[in-house]
Amino acid sequence: MEQDTIVLLKKDLLRMRCLAAARSLGLKDWYLAAGFLRNAIWDHLHKLPQATPLNDVDLVYFDSDDTSEERDKEIEAKLRKMVPGVKWEVKNQARMHVRNQHEPYRDTADAISHWVEVPTCVGVRLEHLDKFKFTAKFGLLENWSMQVRPNPDVRYAEDIFVSRVYGKRWHRIWPMLQISALQ
Repeated sequence: MEQDTIVLLKKDLLRMRCLAAARSLGLKDWYLAAGFLRNAIWDHLHKLPQATPLNDVDLVYFDSDDTSEERDKEIEAKLRKMVPGVKWEVKNQARMHVRNQHEPYRDTADAISHWVEVPTCVGVRLEHLDKFKFTAKFGLLENWSMQVRPNPDVRYAEDIFVSRVYGKRWHRIWPMLQISALQ
């Protein structure tokens, strides 16, 4: 599944620009996560003529030395200059466990693995020599199978899962999705 996903990403000029911009920042342990990767796969599987617009691009990283929100805002400003027209959402995962009422995360991959929906628990980064590195605790196959289910490893109320899925209109944008809590 990784190779198929890499092919999709390489064909998407905007996503490649975003990955290159994020890499150029030299951040510790970063990924472009969630819808950045998930939506590309679902768009392809639904044979959409063009990519669905991204609400935002989630850049997540882990730096316990500077957990200030100001640092995230500085990074967002840099990214907006590099890739204008993209709404960047930057969050240092070294502090997000507090908001989410979890134990402290070990790293960015650990933080991503705690997100609400299984197909959202994914991220990708572009490394040296344009090598792709993925994080997907449940595997990329979850995204390619078009199954949407709550993260079984984290206790979220079902209404949070349902409100997120409905709020994001996934069932309308990608009608072939099989959403477990809605069936």
